[in-house]
Amino acid sequence: MQRNYFIVLLIFFIFFVISFLTNILGPLIPDIINSFHLSLTLAGLLPFAFFIAYGVMSIPSGMMVERFGEKPVMVAAFGLAFIGALLFALFPYYLVAMSSLFMIGMGMAMLQVAINPLLRVAGGEEHFAFNSVLAQLVFGSASFLSPFLYSYLVRNLQADPQAEVWFIGLLRQLVPADLPWISLYWVFALVTLLMVIILYAVHLPRVELKEEEKAGAWQTHKALFKNKTVILFFIGIFAYVGTEQGVANWISKFLQTYHGYDPQTIGAHTVSYFWGLLTAGCLLGLLLLKLFDSRYVLIAFSLAAMISLTFALFGSARIALWAFPMVGFFASVMWSIIFSLALNSLEKHHGSFSGILCTAIIGGAIVPVIIGWLGDHFGLRNGMLFLFLTLGYIFSIGFWAKPLITNETFRSKKEKMAAKSQVA
Repeated sequence: MQRNYFIVLLIFFIFFVISFLTNILGPLIPDIINSFHLSLTLAGLLPFAFFIAYGVMSIPSGMMVERFGEKPVMVAAFGLAFIGALLFALFPYYLVAMSSLFMIGMGMAMLQVAINPLLRVAGGEEHFAFNSVLAQLVFGSASFLSPFLYSYLVRNLQADPQAEVWFIGLLRQLVPADLPWISLYWVFALVTLLMVIILYAVHLPRVELKEEEKAGAWQTHKALFKNKTVILFFIGIFAYVGTEQGVANWISKFLQTYHGYDPQTIGAHTVSYFWGLLTAGCLLGLLLLKLFDSRYVLIAFSLAAMISLTFALFGSARIALWAFPMVGFFASVMWSIIFSLALNSLEKHHGSFSGILCTAIIGGAIVPVIIGWLGDHFGLRNGMLFLFLTLGYIFSIGFWAKPLITNETFRSKKEKMAAKSQVA
């Protein structure tokens, strides 16, 4: 089909909203632990509730997109997220939080499945790695902003009410005085409601996916799960999301536990810088993917991430404040490269494969719980050593991946043009 850049821009905006909604759990973890008196394992079950929804909804979502189209699925996804956010805002209890996050996760799973194949088709498969990194850039920028919003809301709700702006006064009436961080979920409810209205109002032409882009039947998924390449890349996405969430969700608690930093300010800001440098890393990644094979970029960045994590866990307090965000910097290109290498390693069934890959996002559910459980028994620092296993697997992908279509670099483009001129 003809490249549709309107769809690409809309996908980027949806990525922004998804990130704004979901990557706030890390800064909230210390507050949640204190408010609900939780162990590290129980706290780890909150991201579990969110990301396990990907395992439930990803493959069915692909079939829903195939049957109903992109727009109805996107509207339903944001509607589900709105109900989840509003539920927790109205009833701020631990078990409600689990249900709420599961509902929001289901909505985000539906969105991820709908928009990733669309990005590949709308932007062109030869530019998929580049556009995916650009989407990650947008994703990271929202994750950078949301912890600052959290700090702003908490500080102002705890400050003197005489000099507050009107919406802080409104939130003060809605939020329990001892749970100021719940105000974020009122904001999320508003944002998701606005997205429902926007998507309902916008004319979004249905993208006619090529046959190999469509989500197949259950038999197709079963056949794909027997493919070694599918399994290896499934583990790759599992490892990446587990790494990303395993770091982001425990940064603030780690800094509070080992270095005594305030989680509502220094902790939240460090998580913000983690996402901010992930965004900055995307800028470098965009350039590197035009210069080098994406597999070489993945090898270099995953090795650098392991080195940064070592400094974060075993360095001084000052070093940790810099090293944790640097892990985000080097993780910046991992999702997009792994996803593009995966889809470009199969000749057909990309829609079904995309659903399977999105199912692997359950890594974000499993890894934080493993870290929390290990942290309860052996200390959080030792628990976070588990991340070296996931990063090590990502490192290995650069060596064994054999894509049918490699990312277009300046050199490969020049060689193609030279070949065409010789034929002419």
